[in-house]
Amino acid sequence: MRDQSAWRFTDDRGRLTAVDPRPSRVLAYVQAGATLWDHGIHPQGIFGSGHDGPEPDPAKTGTLALDAVDYRGAGDGLDLETLLRGGPDLVVAVSYGHGQIYGLDPDTAKHLEERVPVVVIDVGQARTLDRVAERFAELARSLGGAPAPAAAEDLRAARERLRDVAGAAPEGPRVVALSPAGPDQAHVARPRMWPELRVLAELGVTLVSPAEGTGVNWSTTGWTEAAELRPHIVLTDIRSHATPLDEIDAPAWSAVAGEALTVPWNPEPVCSPQAQARFLGLVADAVGAATAG
Repeated sequence: MRDQSAWRFTDDRGRLTAVDPRPSRVLAYVQAGATLWDHGIHPQGIFGSGHDGPEPDPAKTGTLALDAVDYRGAGDGLDLETLLRGGPDLVVAVSYGHGQIYGLDPDTAKHLEERVPVVVIDVGQARTLDRVAERFAELARSLGGAPAPAAAEDLRAARERLRDVAGAAPEGPRVVALSPAGPDQAHVARPRMWPELRVLAELGVTLVSPAEGTGVNWSTTGWTEAAELRPHIVLTDIRSHATPLDEIDAPAWSAVAGEALTVPWNPEPVCSPQAQARFLGLVADAVGAATAG
């Protein structure tokens, strides 16, 4: 290896990867792959987590051209041979802290790292969304990518619009983020634990927290308790393993939900300027409509 010309990147575990030539056949966790795609890096393949199924989850894939990317599967269906299909020369994974690769069995991850360089980006609650996005952007630039020319300006404009809309009402509409878990339960997000929800709070959105108790990221409640949060807007988890919100017919919730606006929410967000701008735009539309109503 020629040290001066080697591709180098230090991941969020503090591990330096140096290879020559620069990687071009990237295998990525679906969230990472969708983010890199928006920066002009087209992964060869993607893989999901234990929450995913035999087909890629459209809630997570963003603008990925799925007919051009090899989905390797998820959960128990992932083995080393499947992951190495096509001969990837770099794996981009994510972690929710402590450097543990998300979505892969630890033993599979260990053997994968013995065969191919692995870069890990920390997307956990300790990170701001801006920092996560910045790290993906740094990785993409190192691989030869770049964001769309207008992406940064679109994100700036989306932030300002949401700030203006949220500031128009002194007591803005109450926003609850949740993941429907079936007819009897809802996982209600604790907003301070989610980087993308903290951005909404910083821009003036009134996010409602569930009662303190068990559960670090979520409070698991019945639908009656969820209804007692009196949301005007519901950010609802649209990942494939979540129950569609319109299938929930619990009486107490139905009485509240009939008056509430809903916004689709992916708790594993694509961390590109384009994706962030789209999400902020949807929230701004809902806040504006709730305020006007």
